[in-house]
Amino acid sequence: MSETLLSSRNLAFELYEVLDAGALTQRERFADHSRETFDAAIDTARSIAEKLFAPHNRKNDEHEPEFVDGAAVLIPEVKPAVDAFLEAGFLNATREFEVGGMQLPNLLSQACFAHFQSANAATSSYAMLTMGAANLIEAFGSEAQKQRFLQPMIEGRFFGTMALTEPHAGSSLSDIRTKAEPAADGSYRIRGNKIFISGGDHPLSENIVHMVLAKLPDAPPGVKGISLFIVPKYHVNDDGSLGARNDVALAGLFHKMGWRGTTSTALNFGDNGECVGYLVGKPHAGLSYMFQMMNEARIGVGMGAVMLGYAGYLYSLDYARQRPQGRLPDGKDPTSSQVAIIEHADVRRMLLTQKAYVEGAFDLGLYAARLFDDTQTLATAEERQSALELLDLLTPIVKSWPSEFCLKANELAIQILGGHGYTRDYPVEQYYRDNRLNPIHEGTHGIQSLDLLGRKVSMNGGAALKQLVRLIQDCCQRASQFESLSALRQPLEQLLARLSAVTLALLGDLMAGKVNQGLANSALYLKVFGHLVIGWRWLEQAIRAEQGLARLDGGADNAADRDFYQGKLQAARYFLTWEVPACHHELALLEARDDCCLAMQDGWF
Repeated sequence: MSETLLSSRNLAFELYEVLDAGALTQRERFADHSRETFDAAIDTARSIAEKLFAPHNRKNDEHEPEFVDGAAVLIPEVKPAVDAFLEAGFLNATREFEVGGMQLPNLLSQACFAHFQSANAATSSYAMLTMGAANLIEAFGSEAQKQRFLQPMIEGRFFGTMALTEPHAGSSLSDIRTKAEPAADGSYRIRGNKIFISGGDHPLSENIVHMVLAKLPDAPPGVKGISLFIVPKYHVNDDGSLGARNDVALAGLFHKMGWRGTTSTALNFGDNGECVGYLVGKPHAGLSYMFQMMNEARIGVGMGAVMLGYAGYLYSLDYARQRPQGRLPDGKDPTSSQVAIIEHADVRRMLLTQKAYVEGAFDLGLYAARLFDDTQTLATAEERQSALELLDLLTPIVKSWPSEFCLKANELAIQILGGHGYTRDYPVEQYYRDNRLNPIHEGTHGIQSLDLLGRKVSMNGGAALKQLVRLIQDCCQRASQFESLSALRQPLEQLLARLSAVTLALLGDLMAGKVNQGLANSALYLKVFGHLVIGWRWLEQAIRAEQGLARLDGGADNAADRDFYQGKLQAARYFLTWEVPACHHELALLEARDDCCLAMQDGWF
């Protein structure tokens, strides 16, 4: 039977041949685990995703949440799926055994969650938001807040959200107007409006814990005046029982082109002056705290984009193998049998492009997950800090590159199905619509590019960038041991050298105060940087594929593995010899400081 969520063979390759998940079991935190326990968790995730998440993915799309009597109403299939997810322990996959968790590495948790994202992006979102909110409270909340709000979230009784965006401000968080007034009992009264709050209302849990950004009366202007508050939908009594409804009102639902099964809400806080919130951590430090959840969400969005691209790729691949149409260009006999469309070179081009995009991005997402494990469990503080710096540098790429290029993969999947592709009789058009939200979710490409070039590449004296360069150079050195990889390695080395020079020049502009000029074409920089990273990850996969082929003998039993490794090498060849060299056009524009866009005037449009 064809796999519809992701390739189990590719996942095993990533975990055990590329990212060495087995080595994590040598660390104290994961010592009770083995490949057998890892695979058991993956098998459970796949089973639940296939049986309970995937079947209502289309219904989620066709019957989006409704606003009824001030509440959001979902299709009935969502709750049993979410309950099964909770019952299996995936909400707390990385938490300690002592609190009911699986104590899995983040790498394995992400691999398990990928199945749910592929099966049903909308339903899986409620869990992803809750995990992020719980981690935020665990990191920065008081002991009392953890007891009152975190523990029920760990138990799956309370769900969570992040409430940042306001109607007038959009992504400009420095301009938020939501206010927090101190009350005599030490709590705060919150007043304001938030929009596009995913999961802001639903019937899936007893309570919803909103993580809200707001400003105190004495707040300094800009982002330095933002504080973070816990605002529950229902009050929580001292004994843990639910109290009365808090002054948080669902004002309405947004109707999206895709990802329709996740409620996107407008919330009003404090219309009656009685919205109670609780300050998390120190006053005016809220944005620095919220960046933890934002960065988790960015990686989650990136992986969600990967899995939607992956689902479209697998569907179009299966379709191309089964759909007979036409004959090859040299087939002149009209009475001869038609060939499956996968035999046509241009269909293979589109399938190979999808494979290069989704499997390259999938590797990067899992690599980022393993980096997170390194930030928590490497032996020394210095090693953990280095891993954290590299993860920070790569986060804009993990979020933005899949959001752009796995969306392109979805577009190609539609093209392969031809006229059927854009009908609702086939799932690829929904995958595209669902994925189209991801270039906007958790920061646009423009925002990610400003973060990358304006902050990340130069942080700590460029330590993370230097680390990345060393990793790529080491990969190229190891690839040089394989004559077959010479043509793949050289384009990556050339791109690395030229991008490094461009980076130094642009950072020079920024240091000289030419900020607008230096950042004007940051989106081009983001694209090239992303291609460099994905090219590196593909070269790493190519090395592992060559090593895998070397282990095989000529027996027929190894035919499937041989085909798998050859497919990896061909996808690496495509990306490194078709995609990577094309980046030199963007580099030329960056080198020239081309001001075409910056110099354009409002009145000229």
